Amino acid sequence: MAAAVRECLELQLLEVEMLLAMFPKEGEMSLDEDAVPCVQHYLRNSDGALPPQLQFLIAIDVGEAKAKVELQVVLPHKYPHVAPQLFARSDALHRQQQLQLNTGLTSHISSLDPGELCLFEAVQWVKDNSLPYLESSRAPSERAPEEVRVKAALHRLWIYSHHIYRQELRRKIFDSAKKLDLTGFCLTGKPGVICVEGQQENCEEFWRVIRYPSWKHISCKHVESIEAEGSLDELRLFHAFEDLQFQAHGDYGLRNDYHMDLGQFLEFLKQHQSGHIFQILFGVKDK
Repeated sequence: MAAAVRECLELQLLEVEMLLAMFPKEGEMSLDEDAVPCVQHYLRNSDGALPPQLQFLIAIDVGEAKAKVELQVVLPHKYPHVAPQLFARSDALHRQQQLQLNTGLTSHISSLDPGELCLFEAVQWVKDNSLPYLESSRAPSERAPEEVRVKAALHRLWIYSHHIYRQELRRKIFDSAKKLDLTGFCLTGKPGVICVEGQQENCEEFWRVIRYPSWKHISCKHVESIEAEGSLDELRLFHAFEDLQFQAHGDYGLRNDYHMDLGQFLEFLKQHQSGHIFQILFGVKDK
């Protein structure tokens, strides 16, 4: 296991080095200055805890007008044997165009040979395929602004953690959800699950706040974007941010590493039209 992760991290460093050479100018590639040294330190002393996942932004010039599309990249520790988390965005794109662009990007990356480095391929795909979306967003239309105004767009993140116990961490989760007007829940225990829903920028800010600076065993497993006529509240599955706790599975006394009863959690998901999420979170069908 450790040897496999070491091999993956070594490949990631090589790919990051290649990307830095491709995007050497200031502002072209944004990477935390401590990110690479943390990985290098782990590779020299791999008996310690895993380093934070490598994550960065690449600003890609598209078309003759040099419009910018940002590619947000998060590399799981087992990348390239598991897919990277990629998200392309631009202020020039409407949300529906952005969703279509990312659907195409995800489909393209999924079609590549598994286990191969694919970030250069992702950058090239964004460069080659973003222009039609950017051009259509510039096309004059009096109806488009009105159509956007009468529609509501909801973003929903499904976040998985190995466990959630610490009171200060739970306080941070609940305070952030309240501040950003997000509904959903936090499932305390082992495993830990968080769902937040609301405006996209608020969900993204919540994810940015809670995962830094040192929450290692956490990942955003699934993202849902829903756009429909009506108000934002009508699209929500949850009407508050709940503190979700179920009876522990088995009798663990005062031990802190208890497993939550996932059967009860599955029933809760089904009550909120989200039974399909169980397999996404745990890789097990909802029986």
